[in-house]
Amino acid sequence: MSADRESGTPIEVLLVEDDPGDVLMTQEAFEEHKVRNRLTVVSDGAEALSYLRREGQFTNAVRPDLILLDLNLPKRDGREVLEEIKKDDELGRIPVVVLTTSSADEDILRSYQLHANAYVTKPVDFERFIAVIRQIDEFFVSVVKLPPRA
Repeated sequence: MSADRESGTPIEVLLVEDDPGDVLMTQEAFEEHKVRNRLTVVSDGAEALSYLRREGQFTNAVRPDLILLDLNLPKRDGREVLEEIKKDDELGRIPVVVLTTSSADEDILRSYQLHANAYVTKPVDFERFIAVIRQIDEFFVSVVKLPPRA
């Protein structure tokens, strides 16, 4: 089933973020801009992979249409998670936006080498953060055609 605004179907977004403040800002950005997409949050890399593989407590998890991935995560860092996602035939087609505080060239280069679909440095200012989330939403929901859910 295709998930896009034209059909009115909200998309499933998986936020992989360990900072409670960033989680809250993302949730508020979704609410403030009336983003209808469903946001699920996991707080570390191991949990993200379990969610995506529908293991353990996540056996009934809905496959996300888009992943927002922080790089600096506990247990398994975002680079490892990105690599695992992109080498998996089924998971690899899910767009991954690296959404992180790092603006280091090596992080940007490594993320694209691991086939991230986009790399976005998180603004610290709340209004700019909301604008970034809205732009990601508009691009990946209104502009881009996402692959059908598995």
